[in-house]
Amino acid sequence: MIKKYLKNRIELKSKFANRETIFGGWVSYREPAIAETFTKSGVDFLSIDMEHTTISIDDANRLITSVQSEGGVCLPRQVSHNNDYMKPLLEAGADGIIMPMVNSAEQVENILRDFKFPPTGKRSFGVNRAHGYGFDFEEYVSTWNNSGIFIIQIESIQAVNNIESILEIDGIDAVMVGPYDISGSLDVPGDTNHPKVIEASRKVIKACEKSKISCITQIADVTTDSLEKALDQGFNSVILSSDLFILWKWAERVAKIMEKYR
Repeated sequence: MIKKYLKNRIELKSKFANRETIFGGWVSYREPAIAETFTKSGVDFLSIDMEHTTISIDDANRLITSVQSEGGVCLPRQVSHNNDYMKPLLEAGADGIIMPMVNSAEQVENILRDFKFPPTGKRSFGVNRAHGYGFDFEEYVSTWNNSGIFIIQIESIQAVNNIESILEIDGIDAVMVGPYDISGSLDVPGDTNHPKVIEASRKVIKACEKSKISCITQIADVTTDSLEKALDQGFNSVILSSDLFILWKWAERVAKIMEKYR
């Protein structure tokens, strides 16, 4: 009998492959209750941001468990390409990985070798939470290469210029566009509405459409209008804000309210 966690992972991978409308959540705080609450919303996946936070692998282990305990799919964004980060996250049971700052096809090939088991890759065999502490070992290792979800982030003009060759590599489930870092690489840091940034993002979106690969963006302030705008731009997957963005906007709004009475 196929395990529920595997069923959920396969279903999401199929949605990415079919470029269905997919929604994600994002957590930057290490509190498992926040991850559980976000998962209860019904998002298709929840990502743990480890690149721009102090969330450790030990913290991520607890967050992955929390997400999956609510029937969710968990896709951490690791801090770098180093397999010393990816391996323990996968062993902890992550359903896949969001890989930041991918710039070339060669990088994708190298990362995928660490991501997949032999004979396709070179991921080593062990026993941990991902394998049901041994009880699900055979099922896990025999299905991982075809069920693990691999997402890359395109975050520089170098990556944008290489997007066609990058997407030729088999094994990419989705591409996430990072406009802030793209703006920095174009010498207009922080100006995500700059024509050069918009054009770079459009190039990635069009390449994903051509290659039939899902394309992801993130909205900081979620409204019907902002969501429809993202979908109209050609993104089929949208990450709906984050715990940090939500608390930031709340604190900003409350600060203005308090100021009126001080």
